[in-house]
Amino acid sequence: MAHTSAPVRNGHPLHPGKNDVGLRNGFSKNGQHLHHTKGGLYKRPFTESFEQAPLYVAVLTYMGFGVVTLFGYFRDFLRAWGFEKCNLAQEREEQKDFVPLYQDFENFYTRNLYMRVRDNWNRPICSLPGPQFDLMERVSDDYNWTFRHTGKVIDGVINMGSYNYLGFAENDPTFLTSVEESNEKYGSGVCSTRQEMGNLDIHEELEKLVATFLGVESAMTFGMGFATNAMNIPALVGKGCLILSDELNHTSLVLGARLSGSTIRVFKHNNMQSLEKLLRDAVVHGQPRSHRPWKKILIIVEGIYSMEGSIVRLPEIIALKKKYKAYLYLDEAHSIGAVGPTGRGVVEFFELDPRDIDVLMGTFTKSFGSSGGYIAGKKELVDFLRLHSHSAVYATSMSPPVAEQILRSMKCIMGLDGTTIGIQRVRRLAENTRYFRQRLNEMGFIIYGHEESPVVPLLLFMPGKVGAFAREMLKRKIGVVVVGFPATPITEARARFCVSAAHTTPMLDKVLNALDELGDHLVLKYSRHTRSSRPELYDETSFEMDD
Repeated sequence: MAHTSAPVRNGHPLHPGKNDVGLRNGFSKNGQHLHHTKGGLYKRPFTESFEQAPLYVAVLTYMGFGVVTLFGYFRDFLRAWGFEKCNLAQEREEQKDFVPLYQDFENFYTRNLYMRVRDNWNRPICSLPGPQFDLMERVSDDYNWTFRHTGKVIDGVINMGSYNYLGFAENDPTFLTSVEESNEKYGSGVCSTRQEMGNLDIHEELEKLVATFLGVESAMTFGMGFATNAMNIPALVGKGCLILSDELNHTSLVLGARLSGSTIRVFKHNNMQSLEKLLRDAVVHGQPRSHRPWKKILIIVEGIYSMEGSIVRLPEIIALKKKYKAYLYLDEAHSIGAVGPTGRGVVEFFELDPRDIDVLMGTFTKSFGSSGGYIAGKKELVDFLRLHSHSAVYATSMSPPVAEQILRSMKCIMGLDGTTIGIQRVRRLAENTRYFRQRLNEMGFIIYGHEESPVVPLLLFMPGKVGAFAREMLKRKIGVVVVGFPATPITEARARFCVSAAHTTPMLDKVLNALDELGDHLVLKYSRHTRSSRPELYDETSFEMDD
């Protein structure tokens, strides 16, 4: 039997925690998952909704994909016999016997399904992506294979898709004076790595401020949020280590886990039973074949899941981490700045000690209106990464104006600029989120996620409605993000709204009125539950667990 603790490699900065008490999990009721967790782990109700659509919706969705697929094969037949022109790249005749460069089904899906709705993505924006933006009008003369710009601009489009949670993606000159001065002083690029000639005083100031903001010993910053995950996870774990990853983790986390060479096991989304089973099996059985104990067991989760709108069940994960002496890597890309009374993310949201998370990660691309990412935690951890992280050693330093933008927005949130603008934005975001979600529930839409998550997925289900929804919203000067298979399960196509503190009530009301109208026109109001604004109506005391 393997030892219950994962030994630490010489000189490695991660240290397991102590044992903790048992756990409480969520429940499912009538297809709608409403998690109200009580007890010592949670100091506030935890409410999420993942309502299932009626059976006929799933049947019609599969039928829709079936019809499109059949017509796709028919059109391929017409293309093969020259009755229809094929615009997609094809293998040359002399390369027919080579290993194909293109996967057959991916090609089929692209040319016969994606092309029908391609006009809803990659729309060119020609203004600041604030609460409103301007779009360059484009049309297609060949059914979305190519586009041409008309020269016209669609102005004043309400932006419901950008991650501008606190509205810091702005061009008000009164707020951007320090950024302009930074550009004049340092220039726009550093042209070197931090370990050579690219370590500026503004970088060190930023890292100290990030550590203070998060309440930890130390922090380090990187010029790219994606690379923060992809390049640092391999520095923390490797062969002989086990990674337990949530099934809905972001691609950057998945890539970092794969690059590490560690064994990867996936647990069901936010399901503590699934995670504990994997932890228990890992401790009991150890590594495959040899049954030696794992060098390290690392749990990787996100604060807010950007496609589901759900919030990690952090108190329970911390309790499990301590119970099984594992490590915890928390990605707060979407949650830092967006949740918590003062915008300090899910750790503050649950009133937890940041020292209980071994690796705190986040990005500056959302709430801070900038770019880049950070890793924070113990000083020992950060010092280790400065020497072993590929992103720290080889990547060019963060652009000084970008660093200054993060500094000025973070100081604003903390109140260090002498104003209350930052905290007002945090509270405004929370108010907008609750208002937007409550109104959608009252209208009868199925929406996913936590009631306080600013990421609001609205389920569309059927493939034909995805394109129709986005086009109709744009006609009403509302820009939305729509997502379908393979980015989501085949029966769960959706529109994803990102609420911002910069949205005014009239803006949200315009969006809600348009949604109410389209919900009736396109038949999108599938919810069979009328959620009440009174949470006590759902305060159940006995319920069954999901597997």
